[in-house]
Amino acid sequence: MTDSTVNNAKRDSEQPDGSRRKLLKGGLAAAGGVAAGTTLLGAPYVNAQAPLVLKMQTAWGGGNIWNDFARQYVDRVESMSGGRIQIDLLPAGAIVKAFQVIDAVSDGIIDIGHDVPVYWYGKNKAASLFGTGPVWGGDATNMMAWWYAGGGRELYRELTQDIMGLNVVGYFGFPMPSQPFGWFKNSDVTAVSDIQGLKYRTVGLAADLLQEMGMSVAQLPGGEIVPAMERGVIDAFEFNNPSSDKDFGAQDVAKNYYLGSYHQASESFEWLFNRDMLESIDSDLQSILLHAVEATSTINTATALDRYSSDLQSLQDESGVTVHRTSDEILSAQLEAWDALIPTLEEDSFMRRVMESQKEWVERTVFYELMNQPDLQLAYEHFFPGRLNM
Repeated sequence: MTDSTVNNAKRDSEQPDGSRRKLLKGGLAAAGGVAAGTTLLGAPYVNAQAPLVLKMQTAWGGGNIWNDFARQYVDRVESMSGGRIQIDLLPAGAIVKAFQVIDAVSDGIIDIGHDVPVYWYGKNKAASLFGTGPVWGGDATNMMAWWYAGGGRELYRELTQDIMGLNVVGYFGFPMPSQPFGWFKNSDVTAVSDIQGLKYRTVGLAADLLQEMGMSVAQLPGGEIVPAMERGVIDAFEFNNPSSDKDFGAQDVAKNYYLGSYHQASESFEWLFNRDMLESIDSDLQSILLHAVEATSTINTATALDRYSSDLQSLQDESGVTVHRTSDEILSAQLEAWDALIPTLEEDSFMRRVMESQKEWVERTVFYELMNQPDLQLAYEHFFPGRLNM
């Protein structure tokens, strides 16, 4: 080991945490190369470089399944980096509230955030188009493909960095199943007249959509939903999925669960990275942080399918919840409400460009999907006759 290498290592060890984060490009590779080629009295190689320690906060409570999904990301980053990256995973509220995650990442208060774009809808309505806008006919997998391959990533970067001036880099993963219409005390929610006047929790453009249908909407983080229902602040609500809903006790305040809806049918998680942090670290570590999102998306999807379905069964068998399919009348009314809402959104030139890009993508790709997809319901009913008759 040369004197200069020793001096550099000494200086690195004396840097404060914020400075040590700035691992110079190639620094780890150079240190590893010297150590790997040196035998010190037969001792095993030990990388003396201090790990890069990052703070990551989610927008979810500690007991929510989505915190488990975030943990799957942490595990993959730490494994792929060989321990060179360590992530301190924190739940919502540990540093900032759920709706403040993007600002905290931009300001460098936290290094990585795990949320959904609709949670910063209040800063710019266009956020909702990246997951909770008009579905056009494409599901969440299709719309995440648009983000990666159809121009969505460039439009998202333009919104967050150029228009909003945020110091973040965002990456998308885990296309979510269509979100249920939600939890209602009434077992007969089939007509549009049945929901008009109800005080209802949702977020993002879904709030505008359902107000168009005559509901009174409150936008609340997940942890505030059940208390609001208990106090009568809201009459009905949706959050996202059977597992998350079960985790925070939805079944304790309502017993009728309506699945399938067009209000939020194409959402994915976003991982937010502080841009200064990301650009200051070695390129291989940058790649691990970003591409681990793609790997995590796969295991998140598998875990969700397993847990969501088993928790839905548990809600029925153990908690007395009745599961309904949202009526065609309400679904058709939702599409008509989107028709009324879209022209007002198009008044914003950026939002118009985003929606034009999505429509162009969906028209081509969903044509292929629908023409190529066999009738899965026909196959299911063949092998499990009567199962769907609820």
